[in-house]
Amino acid sequence: MLELKEITYDNFKEVLKIYDTLSEQDKSHVAPNIYSLAEAFINYPNAWPRAIEVDNKVVGFVMLGLDNYIAPEEDWPVYFLWRFMVGTEFQGKGYGKEVLDLIVEKCKDENRRYCYVSCTLKDPMPYALYIKYGFEDTGKEDEGEQILRLKIE
Repeated sequence: MLELKEITYDNFKEVLKIYDTLSEQDKSHVAPNIYSLAEAFINYPNAWPRAIEVDNKVVGFVMLGLDNYIAPEEDWPVYFLWRFMVGTEFQGKGYGKEVLDLIVEKCKDENRRYCYVSCTLKDPMPYALYIKYGFEDTGKEDEGEQILRLKIE
């Protein structure tokens, strides 16, 4: 069973190591998890970092931004899918969709109107994953990444 778990002393090292399983191509799309956790610390309480675990094994990392900075005011309140990665050996198993489903549920539970994400267009993924899931391209960019949004219904 896939779960999003708080990062603790018990899973911290596994969260860091899972990044190292990525191909160089995949690494070009996401920051190292150690960097993301440092950003989460600096941006507390506006960051929500979680280990993606299946049967208590770390298979990835996800982090939400809990503020509205990336979205126009008319879309508020929103969450921002700030970081999202699944380790190489765990890709292609449907975990990405399951994580997005859990993020959408969190957005619903906390009355968010949209979930935003940004990604590069260097390669078809992860852009294709987000579009297939239902995100729409806003036509805007932030720091060289395309901004997408998903209406929460």
